[in-house]
Amino acid sequence: MAPKKRIEKDPLGQKEVPEEAYYGIQTLRAMENFPISGIKTYPEFIKATAIVKKATAEANMKIGDLEPKIADAIIRAAEEVIEGRWHDQFVVDVFQAGAGTSHNMNANEVLANRAIEFLGGMKGDYNIVHPNDHVNMAQSTNDVFPTIMRIACLSMIQQLISELKSLEKALKKKAVEFDKVVKSGRTHLEDAAPIRLGQEFGAYASIVSSDIKRIKRTATALEELNIGATAVGTGLNADPDYVKLVIDRLRGYTGFNLRSAKDMVAITQSMSDFVEVSNSLKTLAVDLIKIVNDLRLMSSGPVTGLGEINLPAVQPGSSIMPGKVNPVIAEVMNMVTFQVIGNDLTITLAAQAGQLELNVMMPVIAFDLMYSLDILKNSVHIFSERLVVGITANEERCKKIAERNPGIALALNPYIGFDKAAKVVQEALATGKTIREVVLERGLLSKEILDEVLNIYAMTEPGKRKAKCS
Repeated sequence: MAPKKRIEKDPLGQKEVPEEAYYGIQTLRAMENFPISGIKTYPEFIKATAIVKKATAEANMKIGDLEPKIADAIIRAAEEVIEGRWHDQFVVDVFQAGAGTSHNMNANEVLANRAIEFLGGMKGDYNIVHPNDHVNMAQSTNDVFPTIMRIACLSMIQQLISELKSLEKALKKKAVEFDKVVKSGRTHLEDAAPIRLGQEFGAYASIVSSDIKRIKRTATALEELNIGATAVGTGLNADPDYVKLVIDRLRGYTGFNLRSAKDMVAITQSMSDFVEVSNSLKTLAVDLIKIVNDLRLMSSGPVTGLGEINLPAVQPGSSIMPGKVNPVIAEVMNMVTFQVIGNDLTITLAAQAGQLELNVMMPVIAFDLMYSLDILKNSVHIFSERLVVGITANEERCKKIAERNPGIALALNPYIGFDKAAKVVQEALATGKTIREVVLERGLLSKEILDEVLNIYAMTEPGKRKAKCS
């Protein structure tokens, strides 16, 4: 049996809409026009949409523009969507034209048809509740869509920051655990002065902490909303009291410090706030790449690499080499961060592509920013829980390499001078002897002084070695 249909009309004509669908004709047109990726919008975006529609209905009712029974029905419908119902009715592809008009109309139609049912009518009878006249009252896609973007991204930023704090905590814990493990430092990928493994992990924790602060700082700009700006930022058809009420309710529903933008025209045109947030995510991605690659280098081997640390074995690493285990969590972290950097470029290009009073590229900006936030949140969680917390140190190997490291000759400079220290290094490298052995053989320092000068743990602390020369 063929599915039942209902007839709906819009300014372009009429179409058959599935009878059970809460979306309507304009959503159906968008589905036909944009079969691009098959990707639907994030749940956080749908929830933020319903929050905005609930707040606008309440504000319009409060100022007397929206009949209470209609407003109440829209509010009830929005609350269902906020609770997670009817998300399957938000069917428009994330790649859509019209600055998000298709998503806005998808929401307007879903809420209108559900409100119609609450009032005893049948879906599609827009004489009872109209998607544009009632659900979209005093609104334009041009102020609704960016408001949704800001609220949804703020919510997802909170989730990412929570995971980053867990990662920072895990790295700090490793910094304490590895504080006594002295290893060879490396600059230019060449041997350098000793450093403690705990110092390296402490630095990673500090880097993540700085990224958290940077993301938080850029996110504050998203708290400025242009709701009430309507079509071009002038606020036509939006009562000032309505705008204040909407902002107050959105602040209460989200817990964010939301406020009206000082210049509605500017914020309606510009996507720079989203570029700034995306850039902070790109910076985080760059830092994570550095940390992950360090871990991959330090764990390389287990026989022919550095082998200074062990990463948790989470799955077999080869279909042909028995017993091989790869750093797969680190590798997937790399892939995610590369994607985030690519998303940032897309967001940058889309943000500069606005013309005059509007940027019609908002849908791709919204999707790519939420995509970055989502995959970063998920990968940081996995990175912390399935890799960082399980890292162990090969302490004896670290010590052995550090003691044979020619970089420790740096500590000799105050006692024998740079030139003599350089000759010691050259001989050590040429003969395979240690720095200690060459210095003693040459009689440059006594054993007692050398023991103090070449104390590799002491070398990891600030200051100049001050051994007493006899």
